[in-house]
Amino acid sequence: MMQSVAIVTGAAGDIGRAIARRLGEDHDVVLLADIDSRAAEKAAREIGDGKRFVPVACDVTDATSVGNLAATAGEHGTVRTLVNNAGAARAVSLHDTTPDIWRMDNALNLEAAFLCFRAVEDMLKESRGSVINIASVNGMNVFGHPAYSVAKAGLLHLTRLIAVEYGKFGIRSNAVAPGTVRTQAWEARAAANPDVFEEARRWYPLQRIVNPDDVANAVHFLAGPLAAAISGVCLPVDCGLTAGQAELARTFSQSSHY
Repeated sequence: MMQSVAIVTGAAGDIGRAIARRLGEDHDVVLLADIDSRAAEKAAREIGDGKRFVPVACDVTDATSVGNLAATAGEHGTVRTLVNNAGAARAVSLHDTTPDIWRMDNALNLEAAFLCFRAVEDMLKESRGSVINIASVNGMNVFGHPAYSVAKAGLLHLTRLIAVEYGKFGIRSNAVAPGTVRTQAWEARAAANPDVFEEARRWYPLQRIVNPDDVANAVHFLAGPLAAAISGVCLPVDCGLTAGQAELARTFSQSSHY
């Protein structure tokens, strides 16, 4: 019987590492793909043994590099789960967005997911596997970082496209849309503004922000048998952010219950 393989792109980051660790619970091999090979190797060492967690250097914006990633996956078994997690946000406003930034953000946050899916689609057909795209609440509403946000909105539609066209092969496609996640990227912002997490927390109904394990748990659920009938959906993991804001409800209703 072929070994089951999970691929997690951008796996050297906090969210990717948490996802890889969680998927390692029920996949034979997890490929930690990242453009930073040393960081991927470090992440693999931190979360487990070298047989189950395998670091792979990959530039997900380059078709040849992605093809090599798919070939490596094939050497270990057949892909059951693809997690398109690699992403980054550059310019914070439309005014600050240059054409180069626009293209780079779309290449990394949207086109890369397309390249990765097409590279492993035959293995996903064989395994009747699952695609999970790590989108963002930025793809659902306006929270800044426009090029990144537009790409994430496109990623949500790609999620639905895969679900509809490839459902006949048993492939499920879903997205997870995190809100603010406490990662190293946010720690850099906290260094510039120590109150950033407190300022963010007030907008979340649960009065906290997301942590990487919250995202990993959602991915694990969507990849597993309990989600066997779920495809084409976006699951916000945002502590209630996209449901609405209590402060705004309190202003509009003038009720102290919000």
